[in-house]
Amino acid sequence: MRRSGLQHGLAVLAAGAVAAGVAVVAAAGPAEAAAGCKITYSISSQWAGGFGASVNITNLGSALTSWQLTWTFAAGQTVTQLWNGTATQSGARVTVTNAAWNGAIPSGGSTALGFNGSWTGSNPLPIDFAVNGTLCNGPVLPSSASASPSRSTSPSASASASASASASASPSSSSSPGGLANVQTPGRVRTVGNALQYTWPGVYFEGRFRGTSVGVKLNDSNNDYAVQVDGATVATLVTPGNTTYWVTGLGNAEHTVRVAKRTESPWAAGEFGGFVAAAGGAILSKPAARSRQIEFIGDSWTAGYGNMSTSRDCSSNNSLTRNSNADAAFPALTAKDLNADYQVQAWSGLGMVRNYGGQNTGTLFTNYYDTDLQALYNSTTWPNPGTWKPQVVVVGLGINDFSTALTAGEKWATVDALAADYRTAYLAFIAKLRERYGPNTYILLTYPDLSYQTTALATSVQQIVQTRTSQGDTRVRSLYYDDNALGLDHLGCDWHPSQHDDRILANSLLATINALPLTW
Repeated sequence: MRRSGLQHGLAVLAAGAVAAGVAVVAAAGPAEAAAGCKITYSISSQWAGGFGASVNITNLGSALTSWQLTWTFAAGQTVTQLWNGTATQSGARVTVTNAAWNGAIPSGGSTALGFNGSWTGSNPLPIDFAVNGTLCNGPVLPSSASASPSRSTSPSASASASASASASASPSSSSSPGGLANVQTPGRVRTVGNALQYTWPGVYFEGRFRGTSVGVKLNDSNNDYAVQVDGATVATLVTPGNTTYWVTGLGNAEHTVRVAKRTESPWAAGEFGGFVAAAGGAILSKPAARSRQIEFIGDSWTAGYGNMSTSRDCSSNNSLTRNSNADAAFPALTAKDLNADYQVQAWSGLGMVRNYGGQNTGTLFTNYYDTDLQALYNSTTWPNPGTWKPQVVVVGLGINDFSTALTAGEKWATVDALAADYRTAYLAFIAKLRERYGPNTYILLTYPDLSYQTTALATSVQQIVQTRTSQGDTRVRSLYYDDNALGLDHLGCDWHPSQHDDRILANSLLATINALPLTW
């Protein structure tokens, strides 16, 4: 039987992560001695028993072609997941070896890694940071004193926006900060100081500027971003860290700029600090919000899990994360085709009443739908500013509930019992959406072909629509994604939809939405 296309645990955000204590293969070639280095250590989030942190390494010596970073925890903390490298831990001592693509650090350059960890009692800063056996000369800077890093050596694929446009990570002199007042976003964000925090995938920010250059202020060592100018993608930023990324070489005219979060990070918030104009340019008033609004609710399909991959096997280091792009998944494609603003509330691996493989039963999607920052330690209910009033809500929850067989110890003895609980929970969720958005919003329930495993999902969704219709709610509809009829290839990571499939799914959604008697 083929894999379900949803093999995903809650640790997928750290693709390539190595659990503490697991042996790793050493990087090829001898590691050079480091003449000097500076470490910026930031705790990005913390909760009871756990925390997320980022480490920025600045090379103050000669160029390196490979590196090994070591440190000592001071209070018994442990690394549980790590990205942008591989890790082992022996007692309090942690050793991180560079990934295949970020071993080279030029003199004066930097690179970043991030990890999730556990702690008990207290969580002080680590000590004894060293690169290739040489203690770092610079201080260990906590997040409250974090210095802006130099250019990261993480790969940053870029493409020309036009014949005269180019993307550059080297900032030009800036004179006109735009601030958040000139930023348009419909996403679930929280204002913290001079920045916006967010965790949900696909969050995007739009602005307008005049001039030949624009800077994008980000503070995020966990996620990847797409940067677009005048509708063309000019760069993909891979875990950019705390930086201002500059797009230069544009024509001296008015332009639009957009930055979108590609990846998932339920436990770690990114920060966007606005757009910045170069000398002689200016940030203009923000674009007007679109009159059309669509909310997408779902799991890994909706989040764009591994959709950029051309191989179903994404087990190599960071392959899944690098190949996940919510900005190119079917929700974004559909909304862009309709010229609609949109939100994506999606979390890979989670279901309505059962997660993939019956895992993590205390962490269901419905437990987090209302939140602003998902599972972040200080997350709270998102306060709708009153401007978010979607005319269409597209819900795709149920694949994780039904795509894997029930196992011993789960609460359901039969699939029929699972389906009954699923229908009850789904009806309650629809009632919540109806109360929130009113009687005129169309709620579209989507579901794919799971006939290789069960027909319970299809039957349940159809029964839910029938139940709502019998109660007088005629604006709840369903859409079936027929794999064979649509020609889906599932060539994304772990049998997920590919770029090819996302375009097909978006077209199917477009046809359905366009057939609704909407007045928007």
